[in-house]
Amino acid sequence: MQDCRPPLARVRPDWLGIAVVGLVAAGLGLLGVNVILNMHAAGLTPGYGFMAQAAGFDLSESLIPYTAGDTYARVIFAGLLNTVFLALASLALATVLGVVMGLVSVTPSPPGRAVALLYVELFRNLPKILVLLVLYVVAVRGLPPVRAALSLGPAHLSNRSIYLPTVLPDPSQIWLILPLAASALAALWWTRKAARIKRDTGREWPVVPVVLALIVGGPLGFALLADVPLTLSLPRLERFDYVGGMRLSVQFIVVLLTLGLYHGAQICEVVRGGILAVPAGQVEAARALGLTSGQVTRLVVLPLVLRTVIPPMINQYVNLIKNTSIAIAVGYSDLMSVSGTIINQTFRPLEMMLVTMGLYLGLCLLASSLMNRVNDRLQARTARTAP
Repeated sequence: MQDCRPPLARVRPDWLGIAVVGLVAAGLGLLGVNVILNMHAAGLTPGYGFMAQAAGFDLSESLIPYTAGDTYARVIFAGLLNTVFLALASLALATVLGVVMGLVSVTPSPPGRAVALLYVELFRNLPKILVLLVLYVVAVRGLPPVRAALSLGPAHLSNRSIYLPTVLPDPSQIWLILPLAASALAALWWTRKAARIKRDTGREWPVVPVVLALIVGGPLGFALLADVPLTLSLPRLERFDYVGGMRLSVQFIVVLLTLGLYHGAQICEVVRGGILAVPAGQVEAARALGLTSGQVTRLVVLPLVLRTVIPPMINQYVNLIKNTSIAIAVGYSDLMSVSGTIINQTFRPLEMMLVTMGLYLGLCLLASSLMNRVNDRLQARTARTAP
């Protein structure tokens, strides 16, 4: 039997693309060879053996135990954790501010729209570093010194730090992670069950209060019932500073406020655009069913907005992670600050810049991949429910 299928079209090589890639690769190779030759001429040997040497400098704050005698590798890890902690806190603050102000910007109230417009135009048109320096000067000059700190119960506020009570960790009580994990699994089960019931019957079960009760109340209730000793550390003033408890430095607070306010204004415009893109018929249909304004916003508007604003939100989140590097201007010990100090001590700019670039690249790629997965799941769910 004769094969009547048409012959496959021959794919012609993209010689222009191949040439461009070859030229870029050759240029990078030439640049690398030139850098290595210049380093050898200056008596420097490229490598990362210095990572095992003692750092010899302290950090203003660290989430892990650290001393000046620890290695450069450990101080880089400490700076990375500080950057991640700052980025997560700033993302949460910017998202909350952006969503709230985005809703206020489309409210029928003229004063509310004016406040949202003023907020957006103010922070969107000012340099981040200027906002940071202004907030830092206001905090250092406006807040009282440590001996005259403002006290609200066990919490204290000064121009140096915010001092808060905390529970001291006990290595022998590591098994308490088990009830915490059980509470997290129970919260996940409840969330999925509530979503399934809402999808099948339309009834809405409470999710946020139950999840908070499980996550917070579950481990605490277990600790009380099992009579587990929990050591509470309260900050107390001794001579020149507070000891005990936990502290959040003024540097961390001002960087957090700067990134939250600046990127909150950007997110506000993204949310406002998503709200205006919601078809008016959807809102009118929800009101015709007797839903209140709050229910319309929570059950109709925000779910539709979420499906459209995630792609531009990914860009804002990645920009925020990169912009944490401005913390070096006020002395917060983030990844950029640690890298700069290591470069000044070891004269290893090439190696440290490569490490710093790789870590920032990894954080940004991780954030964008997670957000893209969320976006893909939302799009797949929309495709399944579409008529």
